[in-house]
Amino acid sequence: MNSNTLLKPVTLVCGLFVANAVTASEFEISVMAGQMYGSDLIASDNTDISVDSGSNIAIGLAWQADINGQGQVLLNRVSHDFTGENALKSSLDITYAHFNGVALFRQENYVTTMSLGLGGGYFDAEHGGEELYPSASISFGTRYEFSDNIALVTELRAYASLIDEDDAIFCQQEICSAKFEDSLWIDSAISVGIAVKF
Repeated sequence: MNSNTLLKPVTLVCGLFVANAVTASEFEISVMAGQMYGSDLIASDNTDISVDSGSNIAIGLAWQADINGQGQVLLNRVSHDFTGENALKSSLDITYAHFNGVALFRQENYVTTMSLGLGGGYFDAEHGGEELYPSASISFGTRYEFSDNIALVTELRAYASLIDEDDAIFCQQEICSAKFEDSLWIDSAISVGIAVKF
């Protein structure tokens, strides 16, 4: 399969998002913060290396597709700390960028949300390299609308990134502090924030 065959569906999906955003009558900016919990890493002898929960911050731009749905572009960043081999303290910074479809289930001022997203995760290891991996996400959340323009939002979101476990992003000059445990990296976030429509 050549690159042109792969680019056609991606271009179509991006075009649909842009077309919906251009015709939307309402836009919304949301800012959220919380904690994110990631997968563990492993050492060269296959023992586990614990990765701590990191504070995350997310910024979203959404547009109202209809009364029960939104399109959204969401950026979410987290920094995980860990102590690798040779007691080397290090961090793994991850930035997720996702296109999301958001379903809204309304009960007056209280709204339950469900979202599915596709995009990528940019992994940047402090003592090593960096890689971009494809990822998907699913979330469940709530919105309490104080007015037509302002809402308190909560969200539980899980990210799954398809990684190459042989990538040496935790290595410098053939000395590695850690490696991925398997080919799927999972991050789960609990966040709370504010959404403002304009």
